[in-house]
Amino acid sequence: MEKQKQKLFSSAYHLSHSSTSILSRNGLLLFVSLLVFLGVFLPLFLFPNTYSPSSLPSKWNDYSLARAAKFVAKNGTLIVCTVSYPFFPFLNNWLISVSRQKHQDKVLVIAEDYATLYKVNSKWPCHAVLIPPALDSQTAHNFGSQGFFNFTSRRPEHLLKLLELGYNVMYNDVDMVWLQDPFPYLEGNHDVYFMDDETAIKPLSHSHDLPPYARDGRTNICSCMIFLRPTNGAKLLMKQWIEEIHAQPWSKDNKGNDQPGFNWALGKTAHQVDVYLLSQAAFPTGGVYFRNRTWAKETKGKHVIIHNNYIVGFNNKMERFRHFGLWLVDDHALESPLGKLE
Repeated sequence: MEKQKQKLFSSAYHLSHSSTSILSRNGLLLFVSLLVFLGVFLPLFLFPNTYSPSSLPSKWNDYSLARAAKFVAKNGTLIVCTVSYPFFPFLNNWLISVSRQKHQDKVLVIAEDYATLYKVNSKWPCHAVLIPPALDSQTAHNFGSQGFFNFTSRRPEHLLKLLELGYNVMYNDVDMVWLQDPFPYLEGNHDVYFMDDETAIKPLSHSHDLPPYARDGRTNICSCMIFLRPTNGAKLLMKQWIEEIHAQPWSKDNKGNDQPGFNWALGKTAHQVDVYLLSQAAFPTGGVYFRNRTWAKETKGKHVIIHNNYIVGFNNKMERFRHFGLWLVDDHALESPLGKLE
């Protein structure tokens, strides 16, 4: 009888121990499954328009321009910038201003190095793409340097590729700040829209035609803010711009950038491309907005995009933005899709 009790107790113990093991194993599997479910699906409920697992490539360096543009474009339109890693704070500052105008979802960041590509996509999946070859990610290249030329000279090639994919493209440098929505100012149905880089004050009702040539035989249109439609005229201008850059490579005697080539291209295609010069009051160059305070006060309320040019140096640009209340990153970083940078 005693042996039967021991046998029964032993059987009950093993059954209980086995059941506990099974329950522990099942509990662990359930817990892991729950973590996987939350990791995959919770972001879709919290951020339904941000990304889906199927949209994430296994490696971001395999992410193509065509795929990125298709993901980001809204109503056939993209807002594009090119960025190298040292200018990440300026990217974030610009994005805050774009977000305030509710256009951040159509922004495509063309990363010029892998550090930028991975950092943007880790914080804002699918909104950055790299078009090889990648450039040096460590140096903030100043205006006039070979690094600056290498960086800016690729711009028309990037824009042409997007036009050939059939998109309207607004290009901005990231040392800009949006104060208003620029799209209502793109009047008509022209091939190309741009802003003047001259500092001479124009009448408020100035012509929207290509300005007269300067003494050197070309205009001084800014290549840092351009809107393009995917027309034959816009594509022709981009191809001519590429040719002009290749014909005048950087050298110690010719410390150029992409802008002279853009203006030579505008002159050579003047009768083949339908162009539109944007309002100076709405799209002022930095040489007017920051240097002519009387003009800035007289035109207050009309400014749409401010360009922080006519100044050289990363820190100098940042301090000038701060001085004029346009450095938004310090107090408003959470308004950017990238959030606060660490």
